[in-house]
Amino acid sequence: MTVAAGIGYTLLALGPSLSLFIAVIAKKPFLILTLLSSTLVWLISLIVLSGLWRAFLPFKTASLWPYALVILTSVAFQEALRPLFWRIYKRLEDMLDAVADRVSKPRLFITDKMQIALAGGMGHGVAHAVFFCLSLLTPSFGPGTYYVEKCSQMSFFLVSAIIALAFVTIHTLSMVIAFNGYAEGNKVDQYIVPVVHLIAAMLTLINLAHGGCIISIPLLYGMAVVTLGHCGKMVWTRLAENRSRQGSSY
Repeated sequence: MTVAAGIGYTLLALGPSLSLFIAVIAKKPFLILTLLSSTLVWLISLIVLSGLWRAFLPFKTASLWPYALVILTSVAFQEALRPLFWRIYKRLEDMLDAVADRVSKPRLFITDKMQIALAGGMGHGVAHAVFFCLSLLTPSFGPGTYYVEKCSQMSFFLVSAIIALAFVTIHTLSMVIAFNGYAEGNKVDQYIVPVVHLIAAMLTLINLAHGGCIISIPLLYGMAVVTLGHCGKMVWTRLAENRSRQGSSY
């Protein structure tokens, strides 16, 4: 049963992403390349951050502020990379549009651009899951399980998988929101992404308190729902505006 449990934890963390990959990403090679390149970029960023902070660990204090500082600097570093990632994508988009013009093909549609952003966001989410969840799940395939004193209600592996799923959702949708914010100059979309990321990351500190996982997990999924709601509203508005412009051009 432990092998089944290990597979279950993995699918819990990445099952929705796998379904989305099969349904959307796998059909277009460019989206697959975007996903892989995004995953690599964010994995490298996490490795760099872990290397920088390794010199100061373990913290010899019961205070939360050193952990909060680690989270703050990590989120700031990753959010600084996001506009850089978008600029690289924008150059690729211009190149693809130029090729389309030369061969008399239509330029990228708004749905194509959103799918590219979705692939980039999924890469960020998968990198987070690999770094913070999948790397910890190897013992779950063994002959037993593991509990921590501060969250004895659930297996440590189950908590990791549930938290990973929330962050995969947040990161995937956040990239769609951020790309729209950069493209349209929408300050709300530009600012809501780092705010949600920081709040979600800080909520994980609650897990350091006894029974904290019972509180932090619902709050974390609340942030995922907020991200989903804002992303859905943004996509609906953009598609409606695009249909309206197309209708007025005829």
